[in-house]
Order: sequence, then structure tokens, then C-alpha cells
Amino acid sequence: PCAGVHTHTAERPDLEPSCPLQCQSPATTQRPAPEDPQGFVRIRNETPGTRLPGPPRLAMPAEPDVPHRPRTGRFGSAAAVTLRPEQGEAFERDGFLRLGSVLAGHELVDLRARLMSLVERLDELETELHEVEAAWRARPDEVVLHLLGAWRVDDAFHDLVAHPGLIHRVRDALGCEGLRLWHDQVFLKPAHHPGVVPWHADWSYWQRTTPCCHATVFLALDDMDEENGALQYVPGSHRWPTPPAVDFGGPVDQVLPHLSPEHRAAFRPQLQPLRAGEALLHHAGTLHGSGPNRSPHPRRAIVLNSMAAETRSASSDPLLRGAAPIPAGEVVRGEHFPRLL
Repeated sequence: PCAGVHTHTAERPDLEPSCPLQCQSPATTQRPAPEDPQGFVRIRNETPGTRLPGPPRLAMPAEPDVPHRPRTGRFGSAAAVTLRPEQGEAFERDGFLRLGSVLAGHELVDLRARLMSLVERLDELETELHEVEAAWRARPDEVVLHLLGAWRVDDAFHDLVAHPGLIHRVRDALGCEGLRLWHDQVFLKPAHHPGVVPWHADWSYWQRTTPCCHATVFLALDDMDEENGALQYVPGSHRWPTPPAVDFGGPVDQVLPHLSPEHRAAFRPQLQPLRAGEALLHHAGTLHGSGPNRSPHPRRAIVLNSMAAETRSASSDPLLRGAAPIPAGEVVRGEHFPRLL
């Protein structure tokens, strides 16, 4: 049996919450379930130990999901990699995890070229993408280029979202049975560019879905260090109250006034240098950000955002530009949100 902290949505009382690990130990009793800072009900068991909150078991629709189908087979030969127990513990403790090398040299060359081609064709492709950072459009010399939906317009990006060396580890970290694509992102910091990625938590922007069972893979296409604005994380911040969304075109420290004195004192970011082809994994609630690129070379990254397959819509508006609306309370599915596992 599992002994842990599980999160169940308080927004669908008609759904019977259950442990995502199928724990049915008769020896485990439950105390009253307080509400956590993100609005979900935490069920604490008497047996010792903790586990990162996972989704409730939700009834899937009778109609089948749209599965992700690779177009090129680029990454099909990659080994399916799962998390080791100590890696799962580190993710639960810190809210992030280093995944090591994922992409080979020839794959990096190809993806870099495709990313730059996509940027050059933005005016042509923008209507097919989910989003291009508006602040970058207005101030490209000051703001980092950030866009969503590259997988919709490029075959290599399309296949990358289901990379076997990544998706199994994401599912393990979230503790869910199935995994679904939320969306992808591309980040470009040109050489000698002052743009930053402000401190933020992804979940601040994603609450049009529920419950919070999302994770992000950050793939470095170039070597990253302090000089060119490597990603930084605040360990343990995924257990803090969700901060408000901040302006991606604003200063790096916008979120700090919204932290409690206790969390402000615990705000100790850790720089994550990467070699090209290496990846990081972080929980949707983990605070992260990055500084400017002071180097003479571009700093490029691909970001893959996934969620538990049972995730539901919390809005009757389209969840992404170009996607059909999904009524609030219904499972997020369809061609824009393919099933990965």
C-alpha cells in the first residue's frame, strides 16, 4: 500500500477521489482533509511518508483518445527510460530533476536549424501556432522570443513531444497512469540579448485545466551556463502557494513581492548548467527563471509540457488558440492534446 499525500480535486464533488497508486490498505486511516493552497483537497494518511500529489482516478470518456502518431520515426529507436526510485524521491523533494543527455549530436544540428527556420518564417506560420509572445513582437530587442505550438508546424518537433526517453520519466514523476501533451514551447535568446525569463510557476498560467498534475521538460539545444542565461530553480517551491502570473516582458523579480516572508527567506535559486542535448524536468508549481544572454552565441531551448491523461477542462473557452472549446469538467482530449502514453 502507498503511504502518502494525495491531491484530489475539490471542483468535481460528483467524482469519487481515489489514490492514484490504487492504495486500499485496511490498516490506513485518514484524518480530515484540509484544503491546500492550490485549492485541492489533501488526504493525509496515518502511515509515515509523503508522495507528490497526483490526480484522482477519473472516468475516461467512452470515445477513444487521439493518440500521438510519429510522422518521421526520428526518435522511435530511443530507449524507453523510467525513473529510478532515488530520482523520484529527488523530484518530490525539490520539484525538479536533471535527466541527463537525451539528444544526439546530429539531432541537435537538425533541431537548431529547424528552430531558426521557424523563427524566420514566423509571419507565415503564426496563425498555425498557439501563441507568439506579444511583448517580444512589441520589443524584440528587449524580450526573449517565446512561442507555443512548434509541434503543429514541423515534423521533427511533432515527433519530439513523444520521445521515449522522456515521456515515461514524466509519467513516473507525476504518478499518473496515462500521459497527454499539453503543449510545447520554443525559447530563443540571441547573442548579447538582455531578455530574461521572469521568476514564475507554470501552474499560474495553466489553471484553465484541473487538477494540477502537469510537468515540464526543458531541452537545451546549446550549452547553457550563467553567462548565457541558464535555467534556475527554487528547490521545494512546488509546495508553496501558487503565485500570480507575471508579465513575461517585465523584470525578472516581479514575483518576489507576492511571496510570504517565510518563502522570501527560502528563495535560494540554484543554477542548472547544461550541455547541449541534456534535459531538465520540473513540476508545474516549481518557481524558475533565467537571466540574459551575455555570450556571443544564441541560447536555444525546446520545452515540452505534459499532463495526466485524465486532466479536465476548467474553462468553456478554447484552452489554446486554434483548439476547439472543451466544456468545463470534460476530459481534455482531441487532436491538439494527443495521448502520449
